[in-house]
Amino acid sequence: MTRNPETGRTTVVTTHLPARPPFDFDRSMDFLTSFPTMTGEHGVAERSITRALREGGRLVAARLTAASPAEGTGLRCVLHSAEPLSPKETAAIADRLSFSLGLDDDLPAFYALAEGDEWFQPVLERLRGYHQVKFPSPFEMLCWAILAQRIPMPVARKMKQALVQAVGNRVVLDGEEHWAFPEADQLLGYTEPELAALVPNQRKAGYLHALVRHWLRIDEGFLRTGPYEEVRERLLEIPGIGPWSASFVLIRGLGRMERLSPDKEMMRAVARVYGPEVDEEGFERLAARYGDWRGYWGHYLRVAG
Repeated sequence: MTRNPETGRTTVVTTHLPARPPFDFDRSMDFLTSFPTMTGEHGVAERSITRALREGGRLVAARLTAASPAEGTGLRCVLHSAEPLSPKETAAIADRLSFSLGLDDDLPAFYALAEGDEWFQPVLERLRGYHQVKFPSPFEMLCWAILAQRIPMPVARKMKQALVQAVGNRVVLDGEEHWAFPEADQLLGYTEPELAALVPNQRKAGYLHALVRHWLRIDEGFLRTGPYEEVRERLLEIPGIGPWSASFVLIRGLGRMERLSPDKEMMRAVARVYGPEVDEEGFERLAARYGDWRGYWGHYLRVAG
């Protein structure tokens, strides 16, 4: 771990991240090891995940393991920082991690809606206890939505890594190097030409430059909990974010499950479980059972594929 240059020490803080049961941490790790957009961004050991993140100006390495029965359902989180962490900073980091791992998601409400859906039951049993793993932050998700548009995923990952390394959010824990995606304020000082040199793509650089300025005026709490259509319209105000990207960010970056579109990937996932004869009208009938949890239903279908 990077040490404080004045004291030569690191700060270690252990906290508990509660999860609504049922919760199966193994399912979260399975997803992270198979999620191609985050390949290589987490240290995944046999029973733990290690992630670097920067939150509120603090750079930390977080090691997550399943909590013991005495600690309760959820995760034990050990934070390593070169600087002391206040209780407020620790709480903000814990909230970021808990939100990205969907620990507060009310799975029993979703599972209750699945009763009677015989086709979906094998999917449910396979993934029982899996809380949706989102991008580490909505800001990172928006950046990825811009970078990944109309280019191969390996190229987009290379662009993303260039941004990460340019900012320098690097931590080393137990000899392993971890990098945290920049916060918006860290990218604020980059001009469009400087971003284009990193990406390199002039249009994407312009979109990223505008995104940073939009993000600093956005209340993330509103994005998480505000009326769905208002949140969607706010996202669509960001240059480079169209209807598909906004829907992507709403589900995969914000956990907003109220809407679900029958795009090609979604229809393929539906066909694998319910049969190839399901058309868009049939999709709407299936999704209607799940109400505001239809996005979770769709995510389970995709993950199970």
